[in-house]
Amino acid sequence: MQQYFDNAATSFPKPSEVVEAMVHFQEECGASPGRGAYAKARSATSILDDCRDALKELVHAHEHECIFTCNCTDALNLAIFGIASHCLTNQEPCHFITTAMAHNSVLRPFHMLKAYGISFTVVKADEATGIVNPADIQAALKPETKLVAVAHGSNVTGTLQDLHAIGEICNDVTFLVDAAQTMGHIPINVHDMNIDMLAFPGHKGLLGPLGTGGLLMKSGLEKVVNPARYGGTGSASELLYQPTVLPDYYESGSHNTIGIAGLLAGVEWIQSQRVEQLCAHEQTLIEAFIEGITPLEHVSIAGPQTAEHRCAVFSLKTEMDPHLFAKNLEEECGACVRAGLHCAPFAHDTIGTTEHGGTVRVSFGPFHTIQDVQQLVEGIRRCTQQVLI
Repeated sequence: MQQYFDNAATSFPKPSEVVEAMVHFQEECGASPGRGAYAKARSATSILDDCRDALKELVHAHEHECIFTCNCTDALNLAIFGIASHCLTNQEPCHFITTAMAHNSVLRPFHMLKAYGISFTVVKADEATGIVNPADIQAALKPETKLVAVAHGSNVTGTLQDLHAIGEICNDVTFLVDAAQTMGHIPINVHDMNIDMLAFPGHKGLLGPLGTGGLLMKSGLEKVVNPARYGGTGSASELLYQPTVLPDYYESGSHNTIGIAGLLAGVEWIQSQRVEQLCAHEQTLIEAFIEGITPLEHVSIAGPQTAEHRCAVFSLKTEMDPHLFAKNLEEECGACVRAGLHCAPFAHDTIGTTEHGGTVRVSFGPFHTIQDVQQLVEGIRRCTQQVLI
């Protein structure tokens, strides 16, 4: 029997309410929001409005606009290229900052923008924990710095960064947070953390379907973040230029409304369970996994060695090729895990696993139990014994 431990890629299973909401939308509504005044179109629009409100409530983003995107990468690209486009259009010097724990959805846009004269700094992280010293981010700030982009939780080591401290340092510099591994898993308060833009996937911790995500953007930032695409919005169709009203300014084309219906159901399920309670449950899983792996030989955990400063994402270092280890683990106990570099090359450089081909990643979700963790640990124990053969 297979056991899924790859929630860092996408969550599985989903609450039954998510599938039911999507089926209900397709069977009972099916209309495109904002494209008509008839009842079904109004009903579709209400789904979008309700989902925006639920997402903002979840992270206390009352002063933010909610822009729907295809995924977290799409949201990060909107933020990064939007600011870069504004600077280039206005011939303003532009410097960005990120960290060595960043995902390629930040690193690749930054490197691509070098060709247009935009500079950036990658702040190093501690090789043992993956934690970035906020003082190093402060030291990297320049008068022309327009953006600081930080991954809240590492998709490689599970390391959590101190957003409160980094947010204070950013001050008037736009602070963009990649919440791909934490939204829905860990309490976030964008107001207290001074977060200007929060990018998130709908299909991971929020338990919605693939093809959903968004960017929570502080009101007023639309003045310095250009749209990524232009086209029909269902509003102001007489204009030959993009309407500036939000969220239409950033949401050209028809929405993935069936997906957003599922996302709304996922967020409502999280609200019913309380994210604090879900976080506490995952903390017990984290502690049980660390306790089970620590005594084993030929395998070790990269990143924080305690439940402090981490989410439920783990990278395992082994003496075996990580892809072979993952294959053996699936054969041994049916565990579905991910091996490789996980689209985060600097993170693997930091923990020293690049030349080994990366790590074996294990990531938990809200439906896992202590028994699941114990069975996984036992499977890992048996696989590590194969190193001796």
